[in-house]
Parts: sequence; C-alpha cells; structure tokens
Amino acid sequence: MSREISFKYKAPLKFQDRFITASGEVRATVEFRTFDTLWFNTGTLCNLKCSNCYIESSPLNDSLVYISFDEVRNYLDELDELQLDPPQIAFTGGEPFMNPDFLKILDECLSRDFRILVLTNAMKPMQHKKTELKQLKDRYPGSELILRVSIDHYDQSVHEAERGPKSWWPMIDGINWLRDNKFTIKIAGRSLAKETSEECRMGYGRLFQELGLKLNPDDLDDLVIFPEMDPLTDVPEITEKCWNILSVSPDAQMCASSRMVIKRKGAAHPTVVSCTLLPYDPGFELGRFLKHSVGKTHLNHPHCAQFCVLGGASCSS
Repeated sequence: MSREISFKYKAPLKFQDRFITASGEVRATVEFRTFDTLWFNTGTLCNLKCSNCYIESSPLNDSLVYISFDEVRNYLDELDELQLDPPQIAFTGGEPFMNPDFLKILDECLSRDFRILVLTNAMKPMQHKKTELKQLKDRYPGSELILRVSIDHYDQSVHEAERGPKSWWPMIDGINWLRDNKFTIKIAGRSLAKETSEECRMGYGRLFQELGLKLNPDDLDDLVIFPEMDPLTDVPEITEKCWNILSVSPDAQMCASSRMVIKRKGAAHPTVVSCTLLPYDPGFELGRFLKHSVGKTHLNHPHCAQFCVLGGASCSS
C-alpha cells in the first residue's frame, strides 16, 4: 500500500490537475537549471518520531530504505558526466547516521572534493560514530563538511513537545561535541511558536551565545527557519501569473536547482524525485537516472505554495 500522504483540502478540487488549477488557470512550472544540490535520502528510519514530520520518519517507518554506498557512487559517477561544476551533496533522512553505509558514503563524497551538507539531530546515532566521524574530518582537512542540526525551537519545552520527552539534552550534547571538535555547524529551526521572525531569531541568538556557537541568528545560512506545513490549511495554488504578482522568481525554487535520490521499500533500484518534501507523491517521481530528471516541474502540491513559493524556504544551503 502506498504511503502517499493524503491531504484534506477545504477546496477538494485543488491540486488535482497537473497543468490547470481549480480556477482554470495555467499552473506554474519551474524549469530545471543545473544541479546546485543533489540530495540523497538515506532512509526514513529515525531514532525520533516527531509529531509533525513531513516525511513521517520514525523508528518503524522504513518506507524509504537505506540507500547503499554503491548506489550513491553510481549517481556521483553520473553527475560527473552531466556537469563540470560540482554541486553540493546533501543528506537527509530519517537520521542519516543510522544508515550503516553512511560514513563510507561521506568518505567517497569528500574524496571527490564535493561540498557536503548533512541534516542530523546530533543525538545517539551520530554520537555512536564520534571516532569515525572525527577521523573522517581529519582525513580531509579543508573540506567543506557542514552538519546542520535540527533544533525545532530554542525553548526546551517547545522543542520537546515536537520531538518528544528527553530529546533536548542529548541534542545539546551532540552540538557541544561538534563545537569542541571544530566541525562546521549550522542550525535548522521551525516556526512552531506564535512569534514574529525577529523574536524567533533573537531567541535562537540567545541559545547560540549560551552554547558558545559562533553563529549569526540573522544569517539565513547559519539559521534556517522552516515554515510549518499544515495539511489542513487551505493553500492557494500557484499559477503562472503569480511569479509577477508575488515578485518571486521560478529560478529561486528548490526544484530549479536540486533533486533528491530515494529508494522505496521493495524497489530494485533508487529513483529520482524533484523535491525533498515530496518523496511519496508519484507525480514528482522522475525516473531512475539523473539525466532524465532535468525537465520541468509542475507545482501541483500544497507544499509547493506553503513551503517554497509563499514560505520562501529552501532545504539547501
């Protein structure tokens, strides 16, 4: 049975037709430009079960299975053939450090001089690999390896309401270890509290000072604040006219410059999808190879509007 997420729209005719919106207008599309970021989903298994995880990661969800070292290497080889400028290679999950091949995969990427971004909760799965991770960092001095740690809110109670009891201090321990061993740390937060953007960033700024992190809370790279994606919200569809109305460029959307590789449970091989947020929707599946994934993306999903076009967010650095 498919794990495609079902949305209960107030306007049920929305997001039904790939080309035309419910109002009969031409749906907005995004042309692929180049690979600025190639994402790999390492698998949906995670040590946490967050209450509003967009990909439904948990200790039991293996809908997306662990991608293997050989599978990643094949995509890196294909990427070398497609473009000269190396993109950023990024990893998400689930929790990437639960994948048994992950450190070997990181080693391969670093050996090819890719810039690396790893999304992690910095908890036990990462901490169990401290020795190997430190050895990897020392093996490639000067390489760009960024660990983006998820702190759902700077307030412990709000963070744990989303991530579960006792999820705060193990995460803080992981951040402290990364800081002490001079890893490059970035932070990802979420708009979970009823507060302004300024209040949110000031709160994270106080936490950064407490943790001794040399991060600027107003820097959109140091601190990414992701908008919430409420499946019950009546989200407007994005038409071709919206680019001018909103003064937003289609080239600024994630699907203009990134793709994600996933492997579904039971599948013979991985596949490429156009967006990190839509691993379960078959309408965004682009085939087995990167070379077949470089076409146009039709913004036929609430996340396209809520997270990207209107939310102004991007998972990439």
